[in-house]
Amino acid sequence: MQVCLGIIYAWSVFRGPLEQHYGWSKTESIAPYRWSILFFTLAMILAGFWQDKKGPRLVGSVGGLLLALGCLLAAFIGDTPMGLNVAYGVVAGLGVGFAYVTPIATCVKWFPDKRGFVVGMAVMGFGIGSLVFAPLLEELLGKDAAQFAVTIPRTFLILAAIFFVVVIGCAQMYKVPPPGWTPEGWTPPSTAHGLRVDYTPGEMLRTWQFWILWAVYFLGSSIGLTAIGESAPLVRELAGSAAVMTGGVALGVMSLFNGMGRLVWGAASDKMGKQKVVYTMFTLSALTCALLLPGTTNFWRVLSGICAVGFCYGGYLALMPSLAAEYYGAKNIGANYGILFTAWGASGFTIPRYIAAILEEKKKAGAVGAGYDQMFYTLAALAVAGLVINYLLQKPSARHA
Repeated sequence: MQVCLGIIYAWSVFRGPLEQHYGWSKTESIAPYRWSILFFTLAMILAGFWQDKKGPRLVGSVGGLLLALGCLLAAFIGDTPMGLNVAYGVVAGLGVGFAYVTPIATCVKWFPDKRGFVVGMAVMGFGIGSLVFAPLLEELLGKDAAQFAVTIPRTFLILAAIFFVVVIGCAQMYKVPPPGWTPEGWTPPSTAHGLRVDYTPGEMLRTWQFWILWAVYFLGSSIGLTAIGESAPLVRELAGSAAVMTGGVALGVMSLFNGMGRLVWGAASDKMGKQKVVYTMFTLSALTCALLLPGTTNFWRVLSGICAVGFCYGGYLALMPSLAAEYYGAKNIGANYGILFTAWGASGFTIPRYIAAILEEKKKAGAVGAGYDQMFYTLAALAVAGLVINYLLQKPSARHA
């Protein structure tokens, strides 16, 4: 299911054909990606509350249906920016959000002893979705601009069929453990008598620690989502003829590191502590964006840089659900993580558009390289800000019941 939902990360492959065929600007071609992230986030909030009450099977099925419907609509009304924003951005984005929360909330409840690792496993599929879909999309879309009028809508129809079968089919296998269930041989961490650790969403929002966690998530996501959204154009425009693979294949390689990061950082957090892992991810991102990527057109340097950023970004998607469960309990994890996930949505809706506008302006001035350098330094600054804010991150105190 998560590999299919990871189609959202492969959007940059569509951007070239859309710009060539319809004459859209960079800000227009990035818009469906931004809107899908926004409505993905809104759906996460609703789905979190809903799946806590009705279970993951129903919510995941609705998500698959909406995702398939969004791609189906994109095939028919996706020839205008507004039509594609509604079809792919709103409808398909809602579908991804409804489906995405269900395996995470389910796995956290089945594996309370290995939350970091199991969430990393669960979301690894989402991260590597582009490894599957980016090359597939390039093949389906083709390189002949004269055929884009046929291949673009046909590609959306094929995606709709895949998602209808696979996402809805996977959702039928989900169930939650019975109340009070624990893994064999595992004893839950003890708390003092009369203290409770399960927060309702309202109680969570009233803790200052939540807003620190939200800010850390926002900054970490901003770096990764921007790099993903620009990766295919970046390889095409920055490396140019020196590139040894297409932008879609490069995006697929980056997605592999994105997926690996979810597993590696999630497992590491169970051993060395989540806050230390977050420090490490921000540090590596800052060094990559400030030192490795600026001022280069070398393909391998560009590829290694975006892979390092993707590797770090994947960690936030693994750590934040487990941190939410650790700080605020597993009972309401669906709703609580849905609210925390607004940090991811806010970053994805705002920062990529800001960067796309900079790149569009620099491209018109004939300074594409300078535009990408400005993007890299901006992302490095966000990583440094994350390092500072992460210092304040701490678990709320348990309260009297």
